Amino acid sequence: MADQNINPFSQEPTTKTTPERRQLSQSNHAVSRRLQKELMTLMMNAEKGVSAFPEGENLFKWIATIIGPDGTVYEGITFKLSLEFLNNYPYVPPIVKFTSPCFHPNVDLTGNICLDILKEKWSALYDVRTVLLSLQSLLAEPNNDSPLNQTAAELWPNQTEFKVHMEKFMADMRKQNS
Repeated sequence: MADQNINPFSQEPTTKTTPERRQLSQSNHAVSRRLQKELMTLMMNAEKGVSAFPEGENLFKWIATIIGPDGTVYEGITFKLSLEFLNNYPYVPPIVKFTSPCFHPNVDLTGNICLDILKEKWSALYDVRTVLLSLQSLLAEPNNDSPLNQTAAELWPNQTEFKVHMEKFMADMRKQNS
């Protein structure tokens, strides 16, 4: 019954905006502006083999694609990824995962990625384009010293054997997902 003493003609809102809520709202607005700018840059300067767009109306969740680099075992393969941006982006990296199967030394079976710029080497100067191009480069040049997929790391030196195993892995994953 605490609401009995509220003046119905008062212009004051019934819920006060706390400094924390105001700061979060300003932060979300700044992140939204940054993401809109990055989206425009991606659309205007289309990079060969990488693209990304928001998932529906949610500017904080994107779907991306990377085409495997020419001259690699991944040549011509299109990979799908998800990117999730937190309220303190660009000061923290986006959460990036492969959503399509990817057999790679630095990608685990659930799509998690081991890439230094998505962790301790992140800089607010990086953007979605930088992330996608770095991931495309990682496909061609994995860091076998820090593997998430030990089997892929062991097979990597023999590209013929690696490709056979990769194709089998991807076919098996497609069967599981259908």
